[in-house]
Order: sequence, then C-alpha cells, then structure tokens
Amino acid sequence: MIVETFGIRKYINTLRACYTVVGEKKEYGTDMNGVAVDQREIVALDEIVAGLPEEDRALFDRLFHLSTTIGELNPPQTMHRWIEKYFGSVDAVRRQKVVKVTNRWTLESSLFNELRAHRPLEARIPSALAEEIARSHPDPFDDPEANTPEDVFGRIRTRHAITASNIAKYDGFHGVVVFDEHDPLAFTEETVIGALDAAMEWFQKAYATDSDAIYPFFMWNCLWKSGASIPHGHAQMSLTKGMHYGKVELLRRAALQYNTVFDRDYFADYYHMHELLGLGMAHGDVRMMAHLVPLKEKEVILFGKELDDDLKRSLYCALACLTGDLGVTSFNLTIALPPLAETGENWANFPVVVRMVDRGDPMNRTADFGAMELYASSVVSSDPFRVAAQLRECAQIGERTGRYD
Repeated sequence: MIVETFGIRKYINTLRACYTVVGEKKEYGTDMNGVAVDQREIVALDEIVAGLPEEDRALFDRLFHLSTTIGELNPPQTMHRWIEKYFGSVDAVRRQKVVKVTNRWTLESSLFNELRAHRPLEARIPSALAEEIARSHPDPFDDPEANTPEDVFGRIRTRHAITASNIAKYDGFHGVVVFDEHDPLAFTEETVIGALDAAMEWFQKAYATDSDAIYPFFMWNCLWKSGASIPHGHAQMSLTKGMHYGKVELLRRAALQYNTVFDRDYFADYYHMHELLGLGMAHGDVRMMAHLVPLKEKEVILFGKELDDDLKRSLYCALACLTGDLGVTSFNLTIALPPLAETGENWANFPVVVRMVDRGDPMNRTADFGAMELYASSVVSSDPFRVAAQLRECAQIGERTGRYD
C-alpha cells in the first residue's frame, strides 16, 4: 500500500502546475518511423537514431558512441520454472539485447539490458519505510541549535530550515541545512526552495569569510541508501578553493574541448539532442532531461542560467515527480554552480547543473552500486524514455489544470 505519511497526495496536487512544456507538439507525437515518442524504448535506441534526419544523426554521433550486442545463454531444464516466474518465458532470456551508450566527451557510460529495461517502473512505497523513519525520531537534527555546531559566521534561518556546520568536514567550508520536518520525504515546494535559499546565502557568507573559497557545491542525500547518516531531512553545501571538485572540473573541460573543436555550445547541443529523442523538455530558461547516459536509475538533469526561481521550482517539480509518481524513496541530488568570483579558467556558457538519481529501496540490503559502476560503466535498469514519459505527464497535468499551488 502507498504510505500516506509520505504526503503522496500532496505531491500529486503540487505536480499539476510544475512545468510548461515548450516546443512544437510534433516533438511529442511520432517519429519518422511512425513510432510514438512515448512508446520508444532504450533498447531500440539504435533504430531510433537511424531514423533521425542526417543532421540530427551527426549531432548524436558528435556527442555519443552507441553500440549494441546480443548475449546468449542455454539454461538447464531445472531452471525453466524459475525463469518463467521471473521473466515470463525461457525464450525471453535465451537472447538478450544490450545497448551501450557513452558520452564521447565526459566518458560517462551506461549499459541497458533488454530484460531489465522492460521491467515496470515501480510507483509503490514500502509501508515498512514509514515505520523505520518514525523509529528514528528523535535524532540530533530535531533540535539543531542544541545538537549541532554553527559556522564561524553564524547560522542562517529560513521559515522551515536552519543551517549548521558539519562536525566531520570534508572541506574547509562544509555546512548542513536542516529541515524542520523530520520525515525527509515530506518536503514541499516551500521547504525545498527555502533550503536552496539558505544554501545560497551560506555560500555568500562563507565567501565573505574567505575570498579564496569560490567553488560552490550543493548536495542532498535522502535516507541511508544514498549515504545519509541521519534520516532527518537535511542537505549539505561546501565551498572549495583552488579549483572546482574533480567531476565538475571534468565537465567544464569536456564542454570547453567540445566548444573548441566544433565552435558550438556543448550544453545547448546536449539538451537539443535529448529533445530530439523525446527525452527533453523546457520551462523558461530551464532545460530538463531524462538522462540518456544515467549514472544510475531514473536520473534527471536540469540546466539553468542561474539558480533563479524557475530553476528552483523546476528542481522541486522534477523531484516531486520522481518521489510522487515513480516511487523514488532514496535519492541523491546535486547542484554544481560556477565559481562565485573571476578565475583564470574559462567558465563561459557553463550553466547551473542539477542532477538527481534514484538510489533504490532503502529497505533492500542489496547495494545499487557495484564494481561496474565504480570502475567501468553504469548498469541501468530503468528506461530513460519511460522516465521522460512520466515527467511529461506531470507537465501536461499542469498545463491542463493551470494550478501553481
């Protein structure tokens, strides 16, 4: 059963006005081969790309490397009943199509297995999770002013959150924004935007304290499956010196190399390719994608010119869609921002980059990251086209109802 304590009804109501999808309606109709966009599947990506106009195929090939293979096996008779129970038929597993997509510039890579991709996107929440979260109350974050240190420049308070200084720091400036609400999944648009506002003010106060600290990073680990040590709702922010964190710097350099080679904006082309495939949508200056090369399940990426009201709201709406409609109960969400001051580096056209990813069922003891993800390539079960379809459905509800509350 869906647990009411997670505020699922609240999410559904607030989703109704999350996005306005821009662009021509034909983008979400049928492609050249007559296949409805919402019926596309990641395991047919090679066929989808082959059906694109020549110019669009060239753009895809500039950004991505795509390959497919067939894995074959011969199961013993003793396994047939088990295979039929979990996969439908023995023939379904004898030949399995695998699609590998690699970003040529960042070298992020994802592997999609036909059997895994055909599994339904579960939208049900385990009832035991609500009980586990309730048992974790009280915790130190329930009274943050008594149980957490403050930064040297003090605390920042918003209507629903307060900042603290992380007691075990991994950078010189490393803070926490603690939500008033204990349940980390009972967030609202107001509480999310308030937390982001607190983080932005924290960055400025940290920078005013030390002008060499200029590279900001925001992160939100929800529940222990994502790495959170305390269940109570909270996010974190850090401000580093010298150069940005390695993966942000890698993205900057990859985009700069692309811009130099092709005299084109990497981020604009990256979004445009997702849009052409039916994986992208826009709201004002915000660009949102169900990521074609996801780090793990149901990854969504947003690009914005700055962390303004449009991006804050779009971030909230995407996250509410994942948790309210796609059953995400544990997630990582990050925001990579350009430096707060001028540097000797080229940050031209680098947007604010938001990434959010499902980390799986917190009640499941199996880890979602293994050796492949750490040292080779991500192995992904969820189909980005299905994630995009759900994001679009959330957006279309908003268009029909016109509700923005």
